[in-house]
Amino acid sequence: MSESPLPGLARRLITEGLIDEKTARVAVKAAHINKTPLITHIVRSELVSGYAIAKLNSEIFGIPIIDIDAIELEHVPHDAISEKLVRQHRTIPLFKRGNKLFVGVSDPTDEKAIEEIRFSSGNIELILVEENKLSNAVEKTLETVTQDLGDLDDEELNNLDIDHMGKEHEEDIEARNEDAPIVKFVHKMLLTAIKLGASDLHFEPYEKSYRIRFRIDGVMQSVAQPPIGLAPKLSSRLKIMSNMDISERRKPQDGRIKLKLSKTKAIDFRVNTLPTLWGEKIVLRILDPSSAKMGIDALGYEKDQKKMYLKALEQPQGMILVTGPTGSGKTVSLYTGLNILNTVERNISTAEDPVEINLEGINQVNVNPRQGMDFTQALRAFLRQDPDIIMVGEIRDIETANIAIKAAQTGHMVMSTLHTNSAPETLTRLLNMGVAAFNLATSVNLIIAQRLGRKLCNSCKIKQDIPVETLLEQGFTTDQASSATIYTHDPSGCDKCNRGYKGRVGIYEVVEITQNLQKIIMEEGNAMQIAEQAQKEGFLNLRQAGLLKVLKGTTSLEEINRVTLD
Repeated sequence: MSESPLPGLARRLITEGLIDEKTARVAVKAAHINKTPLITHIVRSELVSGYAIAKLNSEIFGIPIIDIDAIELEHVPHDAISEKLVRQHRTIPLFKRGNKLFVGVSDPTDEKAIEEIRFSSGNIELILVEENKLSNAVEKTLETVTQDLGDLDDEELNNLDIDHMGKEHEEDIEARNEDAPIVKFVHKMLLTAIKLGASDLHFEPYEKSYRIRFRIDGVMQSVAQPPIGLAPKLSSRLKIMSNMDISERRKPQDGRIKLKLSKTKAIDFRVNTLPTLWGEKIVLRILDPSSAKMGIDALGYEKDQKKMYLKALEQPQGMILVTGPTGSGKTVSLYTGLNILNTVERNISTAEDPVEINLEGINQVNVNPRQGMDFTQALRAFLRQDPDIIMVGEIRDIETANIAIKAAQTGHMVMSTLHTNSAPETLTRLLNMGVAAFNLATSVNLIIAQRLGRKLCNSCKIKQDIPVETLLEQGFTTDQASSATIYTHDPSGCDKCNRGYKGRVGIYEVVEITQNLQKIIMEEGNAMQIAEQAQKEGFLNLRQAGLLKVLKGTTSLEEINRVTLD
């Protein structure tokens, strides 16, 4: 009985004298038993070096060799090939040129693998990679996190203290050994997000893939792509931790997780589920109580702006409005003010949707319109409890606006937010809502419009040569442009930052309502007239405040253009 034919790779190695037939047949059999690719078994067994095989295949097939150690794996197009194919065929997408994808392989004779990759990814071009180096690269790309957890070891991951969980479900899921990796994986994601300074985590299912992204310094970044088959388990685990109904998959749900890192340190996560076409997308918002206690000096106000904010907080009555888009730091600005005012002599009440950070000594109310507790109802209740300071999460309608203004006119300090782009637009928005011009002019003391910009990394920021003419076009004054030293980020970054940026800083437009501005408001002037008067009185607009941050080297001109140009 004749022996079965050898695979193409084994025959080629025999022909070239790199291995004898007997050794080749033993290797083929061992690889089959261990369910390991032949080339992987040969290189791991040190029968032939990975470089020798790559060099041989390059000469025979005319395929170039690349040293994959010289490639930054975090920048390869991970989404170009599914994780299943990467794992199954030990391949890796290297880069794209036009519509052609260059794929790293170690065995170009594996026709089945190449056809599956071509069918999945379209127009591909093969590049040879040494088998041992390719295996290491594939393992790195399949890692579930992008950063090392440092001093957090496996024991700490398993023993994290998590409150507000459905204990009956928790015991069931912990009891099943097959779910232990899911528990550990989710804990690792939460801890990694905290360590990287993320503001929120996004768990997103799609038809053929699953993606986990963090928002770091205001920018979304992909950090993991677990197999799509794990989507239901990840969803269930997060819902159990958030005390949600795991059987309900057709309606959005809200929940909360408290993660105790130590006896004195705890982080809250606000959790929301959303049914999508391919499963439930789950977003976790990180609510770090320490962010509310940073102190006003850490927020980024210019000296005069800080004085105006503190002066407005000292007023016995009136209204302070903070405005800006979602994620611009309005809540932190309000909480900073509340912490300054939070003394035993003052009665402070807040109505929020929802309460994000618990503040000791302040009466916080969760707004819930379904149960009849909206902002208007909460405000009416507050006024019957002799408050000194009232914080309303957001003014959304004329009824809430009128009650808030009435409170500000009758001896209360009122703080609130609106979703407008600038201070002048805030005033015209309230006028357009139907607030009487006289009431608006006499009740609002201060308006703060704000954005958050990424801070340059002090360790790797680099000087940028920009012509004076360009700086003038960007809004710098002649004196500023002639003496400015402008810095930009290093796209490759360093070990202390995230691609040249580390942390964020507030950019503010702070406008005190003066007598001249009151006059324009009572005449129902438009936003442009209010802005012109604010400029005459020396109040910085958002663009001007941002350019000052550029001159100080705090951030880059590109970043200010990103957050302040409408």
